[in-house]
Order: sequence, then structure tokens, then C-alpha cells
Amino acid sequence: MIRALIVDDEIHAREEMAILLAETAVIEVVGSCGNGIEALKMINRLRPQVLFLDIQMPVISGFELLNMVNQEIMPHVVFVTAFDQYSLKAFEEKTLDYLLKPVDSHRLAKTVSKLQQTIGENRPPTFDSEEIRRIPCLLGNRIRLVGLEEVEFIATSIAGVHLTTRDHEYFTEVTLKVLEERTPLLRCHKQYLINIDQIREIVLLDGGMAQIATHGGKHIPVSRRYLKIIKKKLFI
Repeated sequence: MIRALIVDDEIHAREEMAILLAETAVIEVVGSCGNGIEALKMINRLRPQVLFLDIQMPVISGFELLNMVNQEIMPHVVFVTAFDQYSLKAFEEKTLDYLLKPVDSHRLAKTVSKLQQTIGENRPPTFDSEEIRRIPCLLGNRIRLVGLEEVEFIATSIAGVHLTTRDHEYFTEVTLKVLEERTPLLRCHKQYLINIDQIREIVLLDGGMAQIATHGGKHIPVSRRYLKIIKKKLFI
């Protein structure tokens, strides 16, 4: 069985797709969700082999969601859309396939066949990720899209990944590794990324360590491993 996650902001579309996939007797639906934030959490936790993904969704689009997925666990992607003009874009992004709403069972069968062949041959997903410009964060029951210019630093701990601005701290489902790879944020410690534009000063400490003071008055550790890189970026 191929493990699938359905992502669509319309509940009836999700239910219909789940029924169609069950009828194939090949796809196991391991989860279903209505927005990109929840989808990212489920991808990180459930590791589906394929996403049946809507493109136009509130807060973040299907394309933005894929930019936030760790390449090591990137599933194959089948876009499910009512907008034919997106079909060419889907292939340009090198996703596996696309389906037009309302989904036709015969067309779905062709997609499933393609999935079986691709997964059977162990061909990896080939989505080309782009730079992340907005980071989706949770604050209570609200989703906030934080622009990179607002970020002072981002830290990871056993409690998860937390983004800090001058005024607030937010939780995000985007991993530190993805943020390091797809934003200009700079690694300064195994648990921290720093916005270099937010650095007010670097205090050198004993043992080759250092500490960053941000414009907002926060203090961030810098390990020996990354101090030289930070200095080079600051032309020290």
C-alpha cells in the first residue's frame, strides 16, 4: 500500500478524494488536513509517500508548503486543482502528476499507476524548492506569517522550533535545517539561526566561544564551529 496524505481546504473535496483513493485498493490514506500548517506537521510526523495537494489554500499555498518540507522526507506530489492554468506550473516544478477537479476515477487510476511505477523503481521526488520568504508561525489560535526581516533569531529545543522577533516569540513547524537551507538566516550554533541584520555586536568569550547581542536586546550563543563564518559574513 502507498501511504498518502490529502491536503485541501474544502472538507467535501477531502472526503471525495479519500473515497476515490480507497476504491483503488492501492492507496492508504494516513491523514487528511485543511491547511498547509497542519499538513507540514503531519508530513513531519507521518512521513507519507505521496501528497494529494490542493494549490490554492488560505494562509500558505500548496507551492509554499512544499518549500517548507525537509528534502529528506519529501513525498511525491500530485496536485489536485480546479484551475487548469496551474497544470503547466505543476510540471515545471517537476511534481509527479496533477488532477483536475472534479477528479475522474479513470484519470486517477493513471496517476496511481504512475505512482506505483515511480515508487517501485525507488525514484526520489524531484520538487525544486525555492527560498522561503515568509515563515508560518502559531500564536494561540492564530497563524502569523512572519517576514524574514522581522526575525531576530530562531532556536530549536525539545519543545520544538521557536522564532523570536523584537516583540514576540512564535512556534513554527518548519525545521531549523530547512530554514538554514532556504533562507538567508545564518547558523551560529547547533540550536540557533541568526538574522545577520539584527546583530548589534558580538562579544568574544574564553575558549573560542562568543555571544551575539541583537538590536532587540537578546543574547544568542555562538559556538567555535560557527564563529569564523559569522566573522567572515561581518567582514571582521
